[in-house]
Amino acid sequence: MSCGHPHDDCASVLEHVYEYIDHEMADDDLATVKQHLDDCSPCLAEYGLEQAVKSLVHRCCSEVAPEDLRAKVLSKIRQVQAGAVAEADRVPAEEPDAAKQSPALS
Repeated sequence: MSCGHPHDDCASVLEHVYEYIDHEMADDDLATVKQHLDDCSPCLAEYGLEQAVKSLVHRCCSEVAPEDLRAKVLSKIRQVQAGAVAEADRVPAEEPDAAKQSPALS
């Protein structure tokens, strides 16, 4: 059962909490984190909060934009990119300092 007090390895556990939530850890590491969460109520509370946030983001952000909107956005991106390329082609490159000096001064 939880002691209710932070432990020395709390920072390390919380640093990897999303890996734990997503099961993206080695089995030994998963077991270590699980044991820590079983023993540390502050970390368990933080884990619960992070899990709730991740679940909420997944539910709210899983929609796909309509195809016509996607096409309009991509078209606008291409227009902006083409304009940036055209602008870059029109602006002459600045001459190096040595080329700016008059040959008579050398």
